[in-house]
Amino acid sequence: MVMIVKPLNIIIEKHPDGYVAYPLGIIDVIVGEGSIHKKALTDVKSVIQFHIESFGSKIFEGEDILETFIAAVAL
Repeated sequence: MVMIVKPLNIIIEKHPDGYVAYPLGIIDVIVGEGSIHKKALTDVKSVIQFHIESFGSKIFEGEDILETFIAAVAL
């Protein structure tokens, strides 16, 4: 078992049919989902752990993300 301790920012979105959660700062697409936000967060944490165990620390992008902001824009 690979043990890597690294703080991650997780985005959780509410959709009509449930919640979707995904981490920032990881190479590849990793998504968790659930009927409530806590289930989506638990699911994405499990998927991240599996990804780390499968591929090691090379899944992390080169530099740490210091802050995360959400900005709403109209296009």
